[in-house]
Amino acid sequence: MNSVHKMIKKWEGGEGFLPHISLRRQAPLKERINAILYRLQFQSERLKQTANRLQARDKELFDKCVAAYLSKDVDRASIYANECAEVRRMAKVLLRSQLALEQVVLRLQTVEDLGEAALQMALVARVVRDVKSSIAGVMPEVAFNLSQIDESLNSLMVETGEATGISVTSITPSEEAQKILSEASLLAEQQMKEKFPELPTVTPAGGMKVKGS
Repeated sequence: MNSVHKMIKKWEGGEGFLPHISLRRQAPLKERINAILYRLQFQSERLKQTANRLQARDKELFDKCVAAYLSKDVDRASIYANECAEVRRMAKVLLRSQLALEQVVLRLQTVEDLGEAALQMALVARVVRDVKSSIAGVMPEVAFNLSQIDESLNSLMVETGEATGISVTSITPSEEAQKILSEASLLAEQQMKEKFPELPTVTPAGGMKVKGS
């Protein structure tokens, strides 16, 4: 059996990646990538739902802030404005993270062969690690799940490298990963402006002005 045929069998599940290491038959690479895709999509959806809840909470606080100001309760208005700012900070982190995960999901969905799989998984792992660090203080459970996904990706990369001869250490997707993260940040900024009204701030003199979120 030639090497190309062997690689096809490994991609489609005709044989395990590392039979000399494990006696347990491995699932086809396609299936294992699909399993990671499902886990990534699930975490992305959790981030999206939480961001939506934060948006609803922000609206509630924003309305209370305006009402307090109209009632001449400047101290309370200031408290609500500060709470709005904190909610928006968390929402922005979640939006950026969710958008970044969406992009790497699209990358994995287009994988068609072993060589491409190794490159894309390295890219996805890099982005997943960044997202995990970003949300650790906001959604620790999702961060933990992303850590497990990262471990699965690293395991698959090693096995794929064995099958293709591509060294995992030779793959440096940092530039492409940074591009994805930068684009996610820009899009998150845009969505914040669209979804959240401009945040009022109470001035020391007891007045109110509006500043951008």
